[in-house]
Amino acid sequence: MLVLLLAAAGSVSAQGDAAAGKSKNAMCQGCHGIDGFRMAYPTVYSVPMLGGQSAAYIAAALKAYRSGDRINETMHAIAAGLTDQDIDDLAAYYSGDAK
Repeated sequence: MLVLLLAAAGSVSAQGDAAAGKSKNAMCQGCHGIDGFRMAYPTVYSVPMLGGQSAAYIAAALKAYRSGDRINETMHAIAAGLTDQDIDDLAAYYSGDAK
């Protein structure tokens, strides 16, 4: 699954607006904006920081969560409400200097 996601990330071209992404990131910050934050559902794991990640990777990951190809109930619930433009905007924002 991870190999497929990484392959898809190379073929996704995010055409987002970083300023718009900044205004849409409130749901992301609750987990991804806290250094060392760990989720306890469905298992305990560290939540990755998003700032500086590749826009293509972020967009591919969010689309995979939205479709259910990548499994995490919390991320699926959040991504399900995102449009392609929302995803591209968030990817543009986090691929920049966002922390």
